[in-house]
Amino acid sequence: MSADSLARATASLYGLLVGDALGSQFFVPANRQALTDRTLPPAPWQWTDDTEMACSVYRLLADRGGIDQDLLAAGFAARHDFDRGYGPATGRMLRLVRQGGDWRALAGELFGGKGSWGNGAAMRVAPLGAWFAGDVPLAAAQARLSAEVTHTHPEAAAGAVAVAVATALASGRDRLTPGGLIDEVLAHTPPGLVRDGIAHARRLLTIGDPVLAARALGNGREVSAHDTVPFTMWAAARNLDDYAAAFWTTATAGGDVDTTCAIVGGIVGARTPAPPGWVRLCEPPPDWADVP
Repeated sequence: MSADSLARATASLYGLLVGDALGSQFFVPANRQALTDRTLPPAPWQWTDDTEMACSVYRLLADRGGIDQDLLAAGFAARHDFDRGYGPATGRMLRLVRQGGDWRALAGELFGGKGSWGNGAAMRVAPLGAWFAGDVPLAAAQARLSAEVTHTHPEAAAGAVAVAVATALASGRDRLTPGGLIDEVLAHTPPGLVRDGIAHARRLLTIGDPVLAARALGNGREVSAHDTVPFTMWAAARNLDDYAAAFWTTATAGGDVDTTCAIVGGIVGARTPAPPGWVRLCEPPPDWADVP
């Protein structure tokens, strides 16, 4: 295990956790004014399935240095906590895996055999991108493997690849322009709706209003990869060196706020750590993840 890889993945994981936990607070009606005012809601902030699954990815990387799909599926199933907000299809699948089901068959059977194109593979993958920051093509290949355990649709895999590549680039390069980041993400993302959306995000980088950007790109409200990942590329690219600005920009767009903020937090957090004061207000990572 590389100490540098672990340090990068840990920073990304904390960025993801804070984005997830703080973002999830804005589903509470009493906290809506805090979002408008860009002030912190009452703590503690609990994380959701985004963080729980990202911790399984992180733990596997720390133990094995790469993705073993069978071990990842077993980890997801063993640690699955229904109360963390899993989507019904993934929740049912993980319950069946825990009961002895074959994850390959179960994942492939979802949605009439097309597989899920949800944003779940993208929401958990940022620490993997940080781990493989020195080898972007490997980060993309490992991201695809991590996605297939629950999301076999090509769009879901493309979303995971895009987030992993963005995180690898953000973590591994001192100088990186918003357009340069997205151009390299596009170079590694396979054709399809996700890639088309990211290309549109590239054209919208001059827009400063996240609500307008999300209106064109999606904000995760449909919980699909192509309705989620393009906007997160836009938000992360414009705020690579300012975690707080990245968070508020993303959250302001509404939609699937915990997931969009987890993705952007994981990307930006690998480069610019989440504010320590914010980390302390979050529920800590689970003990089994053994996060420093």
